[in-house]
Amino acid sequence: MQSTSTIKTNLQILPSLSIGGVERGTVDIARALVESGWRALVASAGGPMVRELERCGAEHITLPLNSKDPLFIFRNTHRLIHLIRSHKVDIIHARSRAPAWSAKHAASAAKIPLITTFHGVYGHGPFGIKKHYNRIMTKGEIVIAVSEFIRAHIMKNYDVPTERIRVIHRGVDLNIFDQSRVTPTRLIQLTSKWRLPENAPIIMLPGRFTAIKGHILLVDALAELARRKNESLEIRCLMVGKNQGHTSYCNRILDHAAARNVSDNVHIINDCNDMPAAYMVTDVVVSATTRPEAFGRIMAEAQSMGRPVVASSHGPSDEIIIPGVTGWLFTPNDPISLADALERALQLRRDERKALADIAIARVREHFSNTKMCDKTLAIYDEAISQCGPGTNIAL
Repeated sequence: MQSTSTIKTNLQILPSLSIGGVERGTVDIARALVESGWRALVASAGGPMVRELERCGAEHITLPLNSKDPLFIFRNTHRLIHLIRSHKVDIIHARSRAPAWSAKHAASAAKIPLITTFHGVYGHGPFGIKKHYNRIMTKGEIVIAVSEFIRAHIMKNYDVPTERIRVIHRGVDLNIFDQSRVTPTRLIQLTSKWRLPENAPIIMLPGRFTAIKGHILLVDALAELARRKNESLEIRCLMVGKNQGHTSYCNRILDHAAARNVSDNVHIINDCNDMPAAYMVTDVVVSATTRPEAFGRIMAEAQSMGRPVVASSHGPSDEIIIPGVTGWLFTPNDPISLADALERALQLRRDERKALADIAIARVREHFSNTKMCDKTLAIYDEAISQCGPGTNIAL
């Protein structure tokens, strides 16, 4: 039977704890659970964020949840049932499709509630063959959508009743992304390391080095700005992210910049261990995604640091940015439209930048804080447990 202890146990499952948005949210929720008196468990195949998870007081259980092999999914179901029984789990939260298939059957067998988070716009594949596979993410007693855009996507494609969907935007850790916490020393160290010029405008595109992030599109927009000036640009464009073995793609960016005569402007920076300082040394932050993303943490982080954002006008961008107030939206995949938006952002006067920063920071604090994300998620856990009643935690 379920534990009669007042300490509740939550189990989050995902493929691995590599570095990414889903993984970051998992660790943040685990920390909030521990701070709220829960026992926080996370099951995954492991990864570099396990150490951070365990430092916050959560427990990691290594399971082969990173496999989409049907046999592994079947075996993981029984592993999860055993885990639920042995650890007296009260609720399970699945954050990815393959683990969710195992979690759904395990939760049903153990008679405990399942929560799912719809983290992306999952492709349907040829002739819609993957739609059934994706549908598992709608099978939670409560389905968390990470944006209004994702809520609309779920309702349109999977016919989920609106009352079962809750929008919880991903959160920014305002203890880290806070202008007042970035010391002059950190700024000096970063500008020296990156050899940033004193007077040249700085544009930054943070994100993984993958084509959907729009690096090539930004290069084309820089070339358009140079064409309009009819002279070389003084802009420094920083493309900051983890290479993750994508050397050929980084080379493609640099080759394209050379072909468009803006190679002196484009600088690839493989990883950055001080993103708050990186935002602070930047004049404009760009999110140039070529197709919609589920959320857009970069846009929220940049605004939390008071920086204007130029972003593709699709997905959740208009939820995060107030066009013309905290940033600008441009037509997706259109370098001319992106160049227009960059021009407007770079022409801001000092007083306009200050006004924009004040509004942007206040908006992030109100709508996109990590604290708000965690509070809403824990409230959903309590709601689901109270609705579903005590579990059974059956034996294997």
